Order: sequence, then structure tokens, then C-alpha cells
Amino acid sequence: MKRFIRIASGQGFWGDWLEAPVRQVEGGPIDYLMLDYLAEITMSILQKQKARDPKMGYARDFVPLMQRILRTCAERGIAVCTNAGGVNPTACRDAVVEVARSCGLAGRARIGVVLGDDLMDRLDDLLARGHRLENLETGEPLERVRDRVQAANAYLGARPLVEALKQGAHVVLAGRTTDTAITYAPMIHEFEWRGDDWDRIAAGIVAGHINECGAQASGGNTGVDWQTIDFVNIGYPIIEAYPDGSFVVTKHAGTGGRVTRATVTEQLVYEMGDPREYITPDGIADFTTIRLDEIGRDRVRVSGIRGRPATQHLKVSIAYGAGYKAVGTLVYSWPDAYAKASAADRTIRGRLERLGLRFDEIRTEIIGAGACHGPLAGEASPDLPEVELRIGVRSATDQPAVERFTREIAPLILAGPPTATGFAGGRPKVEEIVAYWPALILKSEVEPHVRVEVATA
Repeated sequence: MKRFIRIASGQGFWGDWLEAPVRQVEGGPIDYLMLDYLAEITMSILQKQKARDPKMGYARDFVPLMQRILRTCAERGIAVCTNAGGVNPTACRDAVVEVARSCGLAGRARIGVVLGDDLMDRLDDLLARGHRLENLETGEPLERVRDRVQAANAYLGARPLVEALKQGAHVVLAGRTTDTAITYAPMIHEFEWRGDDWDRIAAGIVAGHINECGAQASGGNTGVDWQTIDFVNIGYPIIEAYPDGSFVVTKHAGTGGRVTRATVTEQLVYEMGDPREYITPDGIADFTTIRLDEIGRDRVRVSGIRGRPATQHLKVSIAYGAGYKAVGTLVYSWPDAYAKASAADRTIRGRLERLGLRFDEIRTEIIGAGACHGPLAGEASPDLPEVELRIGVRSATDQPAVERFTREIAPLILAGPPTATGFAGGRPKVEEIVAYWPALILKSEVEPHVRVEVATA
């Protein structure tokens, strides 16, 4: 057993800094690289891509990244754990196998894929057998929106990823796992933690939560002394994990950013509900037991974490179509910038009313005049040099009405208040609204399975 392992965070979401994982691999010693690409909305986007092209449906940025780092990972013994597989992990695996061949790793690179999270083809059967998949927030049965469901994926835990690592996978590709699992799966694997070692599992969960949002734990998006942070050269977090469940949050030497008690704490409270019950498929972590100690520059020791047994359920992330929206913007300049934007807002709403168009919601923000803070911002100053009018509409069923709205922005340039500008983006686009439906399902209904393939010549 190794004395400790280093698990580097390389992506916090699909669209994160492309250079971050390369810097993690090349910037110093690590054992594992975790890459988190998925959010709830991402699954429906990927499902649409797969519907158009059966070879798509995964995070495409991952493949060119592997082209850049796979050989180096192989030479340095770095394993990659990621959920880049999206709704099509097998297609992603095939693409990575091709990369391995092109890198001269045929016969050496082992690519693992985790399957079983995608429930789309099973929804009707599950509903027929009495699984209501009720919305966790409203209690409504899924039947209410079944005809509009676009993606349904169970959140898998770390166990299938651990199995892939046991089979010698150098790259483990999953679809919808918990964001935390791709960090603590290597910890379970390397330290051979039992499935009911709840305190250590909880420690792994906390480590994964710190790692999952990339640089947000190492100085990015921080509210503490942000003016003094080097964002250009920001380092991403690394979990230095030990067999007893304790770990150190750090980053590569010579990188920007900052790892302090404050930056780690800010990430710990991210997306936090009840801090005593952070639930994952593998166990429950009690965040009130976490102890943080700064033990050196950019080194925060995390210890004392207590855990409890896992539940009998998995969370299911379901995305469904919820109508249409469009958002348009115009900028108005001094003098009377706020008054002009307000007049433009009244003009658009008046014209929409004359057309007889009805929407579920019309929302206006005047950026630069307190839109972020609402009533707390107080009354807008008449001397504002410029403001941006942003107005959007939403309809659950009337796509033509939303389309008609998009034609009401540009006319304001000549047929509205003066000094309008900032319409370089052109006419707004109608976008489909994808809503989130969280549900639970018994673990016994979901059977993950793992395949590990050697890249052949």
C-alpha cells in the first residue's frame, strides 16, 4: 500500500480552463487526474447531440485533451478518472482508444468504461412497475412530464470506478456518477477501504467535494483577498490522501491561486444543504465534523470526518422540455441612461400587449442600475454613464409567440428612446427550456457494469 496518493483536479465543469489538466499532469507529481464535466443540464444537451449523431453524446473536449496528455500520463503512471462519457461512454471510449493508438500506446493503454446509469430506455418499464420517480421537491409523479423527458440518469457511486481501476484501467470513463466519486474511487482502490468503513468513505466524499469544482478550492471565485491572487497562473487543487482518511489540500509549487483554510471552507459550503447529511451512493458525510488546519503555505490538512451508512436509494437526474425562451439586450448611454432603458422596456411590453401576445413570464433587468442586488441597491442614479437593458420572455407552449418577441428588440434602435447601441449580437434566438426533475430509485433497480479494453494496433 502506498503511503499517500495525489489526486489532481483538472476540470470543474464542461467548459473549464483547457490548460488546467495539462498543467496538473506536467507541473509536478500526481497519481490520478480527475476530470468533472457533467452538470444536470449537460445530460440533456448531450442526449440531443446523441439523437442527431449516435457517435456523439460525450464531452468532446476530452478527446483532444487525451491527445495532449495520454502519453505523458502513461509514462508517469497517472490514471485518469472522469465522467466525460456523458450519455455515450462507449463512443467516448472508442475515441480514446483511437487516441491511444495514435500515441503509440497500442497494446499498453487500458481504457475502462462504466455503464448502467442511463435509464432512458427503461423509464416506461419502471413506471409500469410502480416506480413513480416522484419529484423530490414537489412530490409530483414523473408521469406528468413523461412525454417531455429528454434524459434520465442515475447517479452511480465509486464502486464501478474502483472495479475498473482494479482491472488495470489507465483511463476510467463514466457517465453520470456523483461528482465526488471520481476523486474518492482512487482512494478506495489504493487503500483498500471496506465498503462499510463509513468514516473513511466520508473522508473520501469530502475530498471529492473539495476537488469537484476545480480552482474554486484554490483561490478561484473567492471573496477573501481576491485582489492579491494570481489568476493568470492559477493552480488547481490536489488532494494528498492518506490511508487513515485524512488528506491535505494543496496545489503545484510555482502556480498562482491560493490554498488556505478560507478557500477550502468556501468550497465546502458550496451547494450545501444539511451539513450533517451530505448523501452519496457510498455513504453519508457529516460536514460538521470536518477539521481544517493550515500546516504550511498552500497546505490545508483535513481530518476528523465522520460518516454514516449509505441509503438504499440512488438519486436520478431527469431533464425534460419545459417550453421556450428568448432574451434580448440593448445598451443605452448618458444622459438619462436609466430612464431611456426603462422607456424601452415599457415600449416592448406595450407592443407585445398590442399584438395580443401572452407569456408565462416577462422579466427585465437593467444591468448597471442595481439588477444584481434588486431593492438593496437603492434608487438608480440619473447620472449613470450607461446601462444594459436585458429583457426575456418564457412560454411553456407558445413557441411562435416567443419567436415574435425576438423581432421586437431591433426596431427600438430607430423607433425607441435615443442612444441605443450594443445590438451587435443580432436578433435573439429562441431557446428550448430544459427543466430539472430530481427523483430517487432503489439501488436494486440499477446494475452498473464495467468493461476494460486494451487499445490494439
